[in-house]
Amino acid sequence: MTGSQHEVLIVRYGARTTTRSDVFLNYHAYGEPDGPMEMDYFFWVIRGDAGPVVVDTGFSRDAGRARGRTMLIDPREALAELGIERADAPQVIITHAHYDHIGNLSHFNESPVVVARAEAEFWAGPHARHALFRHAVEESELQALADVIGEGRAVLFEDRYEVAPGIQVLRVGGHTPGQSVVVVQTAAGPVVLASDAVHYYEEMQRDMPFSSVASLVDMYAAFAELKAMLSDGRAAQVVSGHDPSTLDRYPQVPGPAGAKMAVIGRQA
Repeated sequence: MTGSQHEVLIVRYGARTTTRSDVFLNYHAYGEPDGPMEMDYFFWVIRGDAGPVVVDTGFSRDAGRARGRTMLIDPREALAELGIERADAPQVIITHAHYDHIGNLSHFNESPVVVARAEAEFWAGPHARHALFRHAVEESELQALADVIGEGRAVLFEDRYEVAPGIQVLRVGGHTPGQSVVVVQTAAGPVVLASDAVHYYEEMQRDMPFSSVASLVDMYAAFAELKAMLSDGRAAQVVSGHDPSTLDRYPQVPGPAGAKMAVIGRQA
């Protein structure tokens, strides 16, 4: 990637309480006691010369309510507080198509949308009907993604795609067939927005896969690749998709009403 630099905003918009056995796949295999575990829900905004880029669009009020999730702020309202309006048609990156990552995609009805071809094709294909995949999506939201593709607004990439100088999307798979991460050049070094390739830092640190997985081998491989990126300097930071400790790792800034927000590589 080029040397263009951006800042990354991490916006916490939702939360829930769960258990370790619900989070980690086959948790009994580790021989550890179960216990409560908090889960946060984030979306991300990249700001720089290319204009704002929205990474994932959170869960909708209806989908969150149906699943017992706490919405701290509607992602659409949080974006408006950040000065990002749908009429401006900001670029949108979708890391994968689960309900908590494309819940408000239809709000961006004029935006170009970047998503891995493998992700789009999987959810339009025959295996998506199985209960262990279907429980994590909403039919109306998959239709919104299909509409984006049908309208010609989608950029369907294979393994990697440069959204703008200093912003690259990489498909790693694992959690879903097209699960992607976003690498952003910042003043604090290259930042990887791991999304659900790494729900919790513990997953990557201890090779403990998340309970929802399309390919276990690919999930382990994604952990290994992200650790290699940290080791060889291709990444200075890996930002998790759901770990409640995430905001504590970075400078906090005043966020939208009812939500917390942190920034990496803040620009003047």
